[in-house]
Amino acid sequence: MVGIVNVTPDSFSDGGDFFSPDAAAAHGRQLVADGADVLDIGGESTRPNATPVLISEEIRRIVPVIRALHSALPDIPLSIDTVKAPVAEAAIANGAAIVNDVSGLRLDPDMGALCAESSVGVVLMHSRGKVSDMATYAHAEYRDVVDEVVAELRSRASAARDSGIDDRSVVLDPGIGFSKRTEHSIRLLADLDRVVALGLPVLVGVSRKRFIGEITGVTAAADREEGTMAANVVALTLGARLFRVHDVRGARRSLDVAWEILRRKH
Repeated sequence: MVGIVNVTPDSFSDGGDFFSPDAAAAHGRQLVADGADVLDIGGESTRPNATPVLISEEIRRIVPVIRALHSALPDIPLSIDTVKAPVAEAAIANGAAIVNDVSGLRLDPDMGALCAESSVGVVLMHSRGKVSDMATYAHAEYRDVVDEVVAELRSRASAARDSGIDDRSVVLDPGIGFSKRTEHSIRLLADLDRVVALGLPVLVGVSRKRFIGEITGVTAAADREEGTMAANVVALTLGARLFRVHDVRGARRSLDVAWEILRRKH
């Protein structure tokens, strides 16, 4: 279970709630108490039409939080959610063990080599475009969304390998809601076993996403937890094993029950 710690003023669901280092670190500790196995710290929002953040500002936001959490929770792996190699480097120097790159190593040519040299875990997410528009529909044109996402993830995994990153360090994320309309996100989740068939562990990040609101009619992101749990359970049945969520307690409980049933299936 990957708990989300957004150190931003403008994230789509909890922007500003944990913007101070003390509040973010306290939130991270609570997520671990609720059952998080990993904490994913981010200092730049990827919501639709987000304003890009300067490298220096992103580092200023995330380093105190990573330091505090690494000190308080030395056994909990910390992930840095960034597309910028200098930010990832600063995070790794202060205790991060995973780089979660929502561009799949596309946007910074130095990111792959940094991850390889640092021997960190790497999450490669499918997206198109830049940070400012990857969560919009600007690049959401597909003939067959599953075919194209699988092919593009395969390409990103190959790029990681070419950078010297060991396959055993790589996790794939189909990028639900990123450069995808609601019908694309639903189709990807329905056919998630095809992403799993690429042979690398799969993480899904459906938490409070727009497609859940469009299915349920729930406009407030923070009220989409039931839909989040439902999508996560379906993803579990299709082979996902990592789940990036805001509400760790609810996700942990629902997935623990689903897993207990699934593992007894003959």
